[in-house]
Amino acid sequence: MREALSRLRLVIRRLMTAVAMSLPTIAIGAELSQLPSHVGDIYEITRLSESSQTGSGSSGSSHDKDTLIERVLSMREDGLELEYDIPHDSTAQGRTNNWQFPVRVSKPIRGQMVLLNRAELETRVDSWLKNFKLPRTACGHWIFTWNAFRIECDPQSIIRTLEAFDLRPADIRDGAMYRDSMALAPAPIAKKPVGSDGSSLVVELAVDPVAVLRERAQSDVIVAEISGQALTLDAAIQARSAEEISGTITIEFDIDSLGQVWRRTKLTKLQVRSANGKSETQTTTETVERRLVHG
Repeated sequence: MREALSRLRLVIRRLMTAVAMSLPTIAIGAELSQLPSHVGDIYEITRLSESSQTGSGSSGSSHDKDTLIERVLSMREDGLELEYDIPHDSTAQGRTNNWQFPVRVSKPIRGQMVLLNRAELETRVDSWLKNFKLPRTACGHWIFTWNAFRIECDPQSIIRTLEAFDLRPADIRDGAMYRDSMALAPAPIAKKPVGSDGSSLVVELAVDPVAVLRERAQSDVIVAEISGQALTLDAAIQARSAEEISGTITIEFDIDSLGQVWRRTKLTKLQVRSANGKSETQTTTETVERRLVHG
């Protein structure tokens, strides 16, 4: 039972870290990209997440890989119209489970993506709920089957998912100050050459202990819900308030010869010491890679 709970906690923490990673990050003072794409371009975007945890009398690891296909549908004065879908060779079950896809969005040069086919997604989620015999009251709750996942019924939630795959941020450049939602303070981006066909930009930040504590408490609430127990976020935060948290976030951007980001690698290392002196180390690596497959 203890092993199962430890595994569940690791899975939940990986999911919570992935959510945190998808929150907006920004290069402060940078110019915005002009989205150099053409109608008909098709990109394959792969997101790989690996986590490991040691300490507190247990250890474990998790591995997750997701792929989306991005199609450029049209050019607009303020940006692009894009379609995202799961790969064409996905199984019928995979297609059924992913009711959010295909999805069409407007990607402006400035600002957040805008969902364009909301009505279509609302129809699909109704069919999805009926197919799995789930009532509307199940929406927003967490369950555990082959993995832990939230029963998501809001079409607008797909924007957060797409942002985690987005490699079209404001220009990332040497010397710009970079802010991350889980970092204590901004830090400067530094450039390191890696070859004649491109370069690599790196930023190193210190984690924000308060943000990490809240994330860990949120994972406790989710584990409690899946286990059939009641736990408020305030109570979970209080239970962990004596933890000493430190760590680093290292983000590397691989830039091609045209100055565009084609891969982002984010390494988060956390060290946690509980009130009883026990130590825990958690390492999470997320890699997002985008490549042109047609265009």
